Amino acid sequence: MSQPVGRVPQRSNARSNRARILATARQELGRNPDITLEELARASGVVRRTLFGHFPGRAALLEALAEEAAETFQAAVARGAEPAEPADRALARFSLSLWPVGDRYRMLLALAHRDLGAERVTEVLEPARVRATAIVERGQRDGVFHPHLPPAVLSAALEGMTIALLEEVNSGAFEDDGARTAVATLIAAGVPEKQAHTVVDEVAAEVAAGAAPENPTGT
Repeated sequence: MSQPVGRVPQRSNARSNRARILATARQELGRNPDITLEELARASGVVRRTLFGHFPGRAALLEALAEEAAETFQAAVARGAEPAEPADRALARFSLSLWPVGDRYRMLLALAHRDLGAERVTEVLEPARVRATAIVERGQRDGVFHPHLPPAVLSAALEGMTIALLEEVNSGAFEDDGARTAVATLIAAGVPEKQAHTVVDEVAAEVAAGAAPENPTGT
């Protein structure tokens, strides 16, 4: 038995609406964590019934954002993994790979304790934390990073600095494409400033080349 005419377009519209709502939520929640779902529906260009059809409440919307963030973080961690390269380059690559994801989902940090719960945010960030700690540990072992703090503690400190810089971007006090934060991360880990700039410039060029489309002309 054939499906009713219009069934596929309806599903396509539903997916489009859901994606638009999530994209708008990422943007608007970063500006105003107290935005209501009704206000979010208007900002998304959908009626209230459509939004609630996808997300019956604020908790459901935030959980969808958390799940989306978790998947994106995992993919970024995988892209930033080059285990054979020196630790300073590995940390620069890691920082540059994670920056766009952190920038995209920084509003979750503001909502962590009030709405999502610290445990859920920890689940989202865990793959990145494990990877960062492993890089720091290797860098300390190889003499690339200062050994004055245990690897997990130094990694947590670097994460805290990155989050602080993301918040400054959110407030408009700081502009960055990730390179400045990557340099600051290497310096904080113990890499000399000149070397940190050189490493980040080299790795940033590699990351940009890897992110470029294979056939930008479309021919």
